[in-house]
Amino acid sequence: MSFEFAIDRGGTFTDVFAKCPNNKVRVIKLLSVDPMNYSDAPREGIRRIIEEETKIMLKKDDLIDPSLIKSIRMGTTVATNALLERKGAKCALAVTSGFKDLLHIGTQARPNLFDLSVKMPELFVDEIVEIEERVLLEQPECQLDLSQFETVTATTGEKLRILNEVDGCSVRKSLTSIYNKGIHSLAVVLINSYMYPQHEELVASIAHSIGFTHVSTSSALIPMVKVVPRGFSACIDAYLTPCIKQYVEGFRSGFTNKLDETQVLFMQSDGGLTPVDKFCGSRAILSGPAGGVVGYACTTFNSETSLPVIGFDMGGTSTDVSRYAGTFDHVFETTLAGVIIQAPQMDVNTVAAGGGSCLFFRNGIFDVGPQSASAHPGPACYRKGGPATVTDANLILNRLLPKYFPKIFGKNEDQSLCRESSLASFADMKERINHFQVSNSQPIMNDEEIALGFISVANETMCRAIRAITQSKGFDTSRHALACFGGAGGQHACSVARNLGIKTVIIHKYSSILSAVGIALADIVHETQEPANVEYRASEFEKLSDRLKCLRSECNKELSKLGFASVEYEQYLHMRVEGTDCALMVSADVSSPEIGPDGRDFFSVFEKRYQAEYGIMLPNRPVYVEDIRVRGIGKSSINLFNELEFTDEIPEPIDETDCYFDRVGSMKTPIYSMDNLFYGQKISAPAIIINKLSTIIVEPGFEAAITKDGNIKLTAVEFTIKELTTALDPIQLSIFSHRFMSIAEQMGKVLQKTCISTNIKERLDFSCAMFGPDGGLVANAPHIPVHLGAMQSTVRYQMNHFPGNIQRGTVILANHPACGGSHLPDITVITPVFYKDWKDPIFFVANRGHHADIGGLTPGSVPANSTMLLEEGAMFEGFCVVRDNEFQEEELRRILAAPGKVPGCSGARNPNDNVADIRAQIAANACGVKLILDLIASYSLDIVHAYMGHIQSTAELAVRSLLREFGSNLSHDTVQASDYLDCGAVINIKFKVNKEEGSAIFDATGTSPQLFGNQSCPRAVVMSALLYSLRSMITHDIPLNQGCLAPVEVIIPEGCLLSPQDHVAVVGGNVTTSQRVVDVILKIFNACAASQGCMNNVTFGEESSKGRSYYETVGGGAGAGPSWHGHSGVHTHMTNTQITDVELIERRFPAYVNKFGLRSNSGGRGLYNGGNGIVRELVFMRHQQLSLLTERRVVPPYGLKGGEPGKLGVNLLMRGEKTFLLPSKISLHVQPGDIFHMETPGGGGYGTPKF
Repeated sequence: MSFEFAIDRGGTFTDVFAKCPNNKVRVIKLLSVDPMNYSDAPREGIRRIIEEETKIMLKKDDLIDPSLIKSIRMGTTVATNALLERKGAKCALAVTSGFKDLLHIGTQARPNLFDLSVKMPELFVDEIVEIEERVLLEQPECQLDLSQFETVTATTGEKLRILNEVDGCSVRKSLTSIYNKGIHSLAVVLINSYMYPQHEELVASIAHSIGFTHVSTSSALIPMVKVVPRGFSACIDAYLTPCIKQYVEGFRSGFTNKLDETQVLFMQSDGGLTPVDKFCGSRAILSGPAGGVVGYACTTFNSETSLPVIGFDMGGTSTDVSRYAGTFDHVFETTLAGVIIQAPQMDVNTVAAGGGSCLFFRNGIFDVGPQSASAHPGPACYRKGGPATVTDANLILNRLLPKYFPKIFGKNEDQSLCRESSLASFADMKERINHFQVSNSQPIMNDEEIALGFISVANETMCRAIRAITQSKGFDTSRHALACFGGAGGQHACSVARNLGIKTVIIHKYSSILSAVGIALADIVHETQEPANVEYRASEFEKLSDRLKCLRSECNKELSKLGFASVEYEQYLHMRVEGTDCALMVSADVSSPEIGPDGRDFFSVFEKRYQAEYGIMLPNRPVYVEDIRVRGIGKSSINLFNELEFTDEIPEPIDETDCYFDRVGSMKTPIYSMDNLFYGQKISAPAIIINKLSTIIVEPGFEAAITKDGNIKLTAVEFTIKELTTALDPIQLSIFSHRFMSIAEQMGKVLQKTCISTNIKERLDFSCAMFGPDGGLVANAPHIPVHLGAMQSTVRYQMNHFPGNIQRGTVILANHPACGGSHLPDITVITPVFYKDWKDPIFFVANRGHHADIGGLTPGSVPANSTMLLEEGAMFEGFCVVRDNEFQEEELRRILAAPGKVPGCSGARNPNDNVADIRAQIAANACGVKLILDLIASYSLDIVHAYMGHIQSTAELAVRSLLREFGSNLSHDTVQASDYLDCGAVINIKFKVNKEEGSAIFDATGTSPQLFGNQSCPRAVVMSALLYSLRSMITHDIPLNQGCLAPVEVIIPEGCLLSPQDHVAVVGGNVTTSQRVVDVILKIFNACAASQGCMNNVTFGEESSKGRSYYETVGGGAGAGPSWHGHSGVHTHMTNTQITDVELIERRFPAYVNKFGLRSNSGGRGLYNGGNGIVRELVFMRHQQLSLLTERRVVPPYGLKGGEPGKLGVNLLMRGEKTFLLPSKISLHVQPGDIFHMETPGGGGYGTPKF
């Protein structure tokens, strides 16, 4: 007699699934934390089931006899909760000297573009020790003499130089000091350790000898390039693994022999089980969601349907969506709680919409989340004073029935759900909603209509996440089945499926505990990986085959210890096209006749996936294998389910209620018990199906059938879309806002995937948007602020440039400042959207991406010394790059080469890359065109155009509200502020506010004339700065479109610094002056002190076409505000580009990073201090041309309300023993061994400092 347990210990509930000795299946759901009744929920679930099934009385405090237990499998959120709540173990970080603040800076991008306070998660290490060591990748064309340094061979076979060996004595001294402070867990993160782990291993051995109980080395956890995500992963492991071990020990202590002779396995984020002694923090983050993916994959695909399956797991605070089509999709880099995690994990997309998501009505829009009521106080219906939530909306609609819920609510946890509390929580919103309706000549709404509206918005929020994992990867969402599970999923399944065009929905009979079911069905996995960095070609196949064999042997060795005589293997190569940074992890096509490593064809799979996901395959480019991965699998042989008896009898309902549905209103709805249903029975809509753990709604238009395994299969028998009019409906307003934004976001995903440029792919220096038939901005994904308003000017310019003559099959390319460009490297690609036989475009889509080089004076096309626009690169005022559906490559290349005719200038230095990136931009627009036409097919052109206008009006309403509030606090209607550039030019702005209308006049009269240098700022960029500033002062989400600028009249004198003439150089105006414009606007509003006021542009490269140009912008200090300290080491305001990882720089470019950290005490003091800037050093390995465009080297970032200014930035060149101070703008030749040292400005302080 033996039991097999599978347990999912969640944050709120613990689900226990047990297979009993007589093959009976038992399930139980417990509160994860209930100290009054038990000390450990999983153990309590085991105790109860054994006691009930064997009739052997087990006291709560007695140890459990494990002889009755064959196995325990568990997934747990212990690690996730510890990370989210910052309750992990005390830990320290050992990192390469000069990179102490590497993980604080991270990518330098801020998570919320418009949050002036720049809320970022704090780093969770208590101490940091710098290790004096450095390993450098040897580049074949390096001109720097490194002969004095030892040469070693990396695991990839490449040559490395040891610039600095580890000093064991120094390391021991530093680590002993940390250990004596009570910190016994350590993360070790050294540059290039992914291919040379010896230094990390030495530090780890010293730590172990001192007594550290846990040491996480980044090279052992995930030997992949990119030190920042690898470093975060090591820190997470050191932070969380002790918590996991502590929990496991506590769990095991409740059994007589601590389960020493019982198989105990834990679910990892990749969907595989691992022995308890190998379970670690970095692999535990998605333990619960991974169980859900395995659960629906094993019980749905090829069982209930042959279609690919979308997993839809809706819980209390969030919803997880995923996709399964026969193999598990793994990703190797994700972000959770602001932390980048590099580890194999299920590709799960989480959206902040669940049963506990809060409901809001703002500026005429229904909003759901991201705030959550959590478990306490919970939704209003929990009787604890909570807010209105999605759960309350379902209760108001009678989609949740208090009669069938346990009485566990209220102060004493002995009451039922309360519908009256839900209605009361809606009262204030109802009043505001109906005031809005009346003011727009629309009918008032009752409680049910409002509740249904919020449900519709929540559904669209979740659909947006599903579209992101399907459409952006080239899959048709409608050609899937929907596997719905989680506590709240059954109430939303039909509506979500209808919105997505999905006709089949599967709801497992254990849907509310499907993660536990998945853990029961999961395989035991051992995975191993190593870097390779070799070209995929015949001469390397033998080497790759040998490495695959070695990795298979390692997997077999580990799994054989667990009793598996036979092991299955999944073999992967991590492959990328040369010149790109986008690698795909691919398995082989065993049916292909082509031969590759291990006698298998990996290339054809890579080629197909690359084409499917990115829309192009780059010809004549080598393909490289970055990593080799083998996943050994010990197959699970558990059979958990028995087929039900068949019957065609009509099922009998157990009850009836009035339930409210879309389009039809209230309907008499029968209620069925799952316990009384059998295979073959069908249930017509409407209906409610109740089981012990969940509620399933069968909406009109669907039919339910019970399958042989006892699951519910919902089939759409009629798809009807609610008929809309062009009149404003606040519910549809929110839905269309999501749909429009989703189009722009998916365009961005396609562009990021398909481009070549590091600027676009890694630094994310691009923006995507859709525009109305008048060229007005409809939706702009929150990418780069400096692009926000400028692209609208570009689209409208082209409409005037080709009046009435924009033809089908045309794509327009532009970058000239006179036609809305920001600076010449930012190339905008515009595609008109045509519909049926309409003569003129019905919409436009466009994207703007920063190209690595388009010619001009210096490599990178960001010269410091340009005085004419001609010197800054190739110019496109309105070039039809696609004409009659034909790509005009020859003419494009001619224009790219044209700057070479200007004295001292070169044509585009890598035109092949330009052409490839422009093709990628065209592909991104094509995605946007398709999605717009799909939207029109679902609703009609009139409806889509109408809601375009409504959404623009909503944005206008929000800005008018801001201006009214600001104006009401002014003693005069005009406010003025100014600031000076380092060259002495002044930016002078006046705001004249009409508080009655909520309007303003933006007047730049008094600003200096245009400059002879390149810091004049195009008018379109000034409009972007104004749009960004206004949006940032609105503290809730609003649509970002042309409506934001409608209340503001803009006056900028022609020929001034902020509206230069056509021939004037502007590259610096885009990247420096734009930041200063924002500083002045925010100063007018007293919103916050000045941030660093610069993007700190660094460009280097060679004139040779073989040399790659590198461009980066470096963060600094953020300004403090009325209630916050400025954040340190972050990009602010008009840019949000990520910085290229240290290891990628030296792999791709002839330079390496010598130092990268925070600049201490550079933020201005105040009641709230400004953020600190950054210190960054680059060492050049070849002769290069270096260009700097920086600001705030003369005029410091101002403080506000008595706050002190931030420190000035500093640029230095170190050549041998000499150090030179460089001006803020300079282009110079650097030699091998030269060091460029930059200190970026700090942010200003806010309020008088306390001494």
